Amino acid sequence: MKNTGKRNLRYIVIRLLAIAIGLSPFLFFEIGLHLSGWNETDEILDPYVGFSTVRPLFVRSDDSQEYKIAETRYPLFQPESFPAKKLDNGFRIFCLGGSTVQGRPYSIETSFSRWLEINLRAANPECDWEVINCGGVSYASYRLVPILQEVLSYQPDLIILYAGHNEFLEDRTYESIKQRPAFVNATHERLSYFKSYRFLRSLFVDRDSVAAQASASRSTLPVDVEAELDFQGGLDFYRRDEAWRDDVISHFEFNLQQMAKLARSADVPMMLVNPVSNLSGTAPFKSEHGAEVPIDVCQQIDALGNPGASSFQSVEQEASCLKEWLALDPDYAALHFRLGQCQVAQNQLEAAHQSFVRAKELDVCPLRILEPMHEIILRTSGRLDLPLVDVKAVFEQASEHGIPGDDLLVDHVHPSIGSHQMIAELLTARMQELGLLQITNQDWAQQRQKDYLSQLESLDFMYFQRGEDRLRGLQRWARGEAQTRRPEK
Repeated sequence: MKNTGKRNLRYIVIRLLAIAIGLSPFLFFEIGLHLSGWNETDEILDPYVGFSTVRPLFVRSDDSQEYKIAETRYPLFQPESFPAKKLDNGFRIFCLGGSTVQGRPYSIETSFSRWLEINLRAANPECDWEVINCGGVSYASYRLVPILQEVLSYQPDLIILYAGHNEFLEDRTYESIKQRPAFVNATHERLSYFKSYRFLRSLFVDRDSVAAQASASRSTLPVDVEAELDFQGGLDFYRRDEAWRDDVISHFEFNLQQMAKLARSADVPMMLVNPVSNLSGTAPFKSEHGAEVPIDVCQQIDALGNPGASSFQSVEQEASCLKEWLALDPDYAALHFRLGQCQVAQNQLEAAHQSFVRAKELDVCPLRILEPMHEIILRTSGRLDLPLVDVKAVFEQASEHGIPGDDLLVDHVHPSIGSHQMIAELLTARMQELGLLQITNQDWAQQRQKDYLSQLESLDFMYFQRGEDRLRGLQRWARGEAQTRRPEK
């Protein structure tokens, strides 16, 4: 028996050696590509959408001493700039995302990017910290990919990505998308980590042909965002469409993977932020009855929205009726939201959290990131080894009843100024954990608070007044009350 065991072991060792020898040319080839500095990325062509044209976000100043956001990109972006020549002790961070990154309803002066820069300068004043805000109003992940491609040429040391709320704002179709089988996508994604695979693809794949084929089948979007809610009757665009919803979610995952691939190829770390939504303070923007729900039930449910229509004697009675209606019309988002409010009043907090999340998920006009997209962010972070800052989880812990609401957010997705400071401090702590920040000022926490106050005092009354006015405009926009007429196509 011992001899048989030895023979089997010897047979296994010989087979493993044979496999290793067979793979050695590929190993040497891979090492050679790394040593040579070859760093061409695999194709990043988006098979879902294209753009009529792509303009750079940053342009050189007249004296060529700095890059600044092009005025043609206002007001979707805010003025921002950085030196064309990076200092030897410089550390440059680009923050990419939508209006939350920009600091809406206020602006970049009170966004987490500014508070992050203040944190970093207080912690290590010897370093020249640059935190550049690239937050674009209504910018979805597919519009952030070209921006990432651009800023990777500006010597960044870190990319921070806060995205997910804006994926459903623009009209595009996915009818012609014929996606590759899942196992093919997974195999391609894993092999793309090897330079030898990307090198061989660059030799044998006709990218021009691939690009032409994709362009013929995908939606073409205008150079600037055209959100449906920007125009009169924008809320009418939204109907329950599970197929479109699933395609949007798949497109979001594709974009995250492409941005991770771009950053990895440029050898620049990218940090993902898991966004937070207002659950308890924001009712669904649009609810739809199920197709099989009787008309009389629909009328009773609709009557709940009329002032004075409710005649419930107690919270318990209302909750009981809501559950009965939900049994008849389980997809009506507003019912779940009302039930969540009742459950908070009854101190049934776990059930309330589930009801609020369900209301968000069933919102026919999804202006808040969906749960599958949270899962995509967490999965992408784990699978691609990307550092994560889970703002959603932290805000849940900090919120009243463990349910994010109006105490930390000013509307459906935008954090308060104090909450932006919280996000900045989470990012600072994560950078320290990753070794990207060495704290040299032992009194930096006290210095940070002084600098916070100085920053706030530097802003005049009109800055905050404009923010309040913009908040009211955002709330009207989210209710579909825009007055702009849709341009002719």
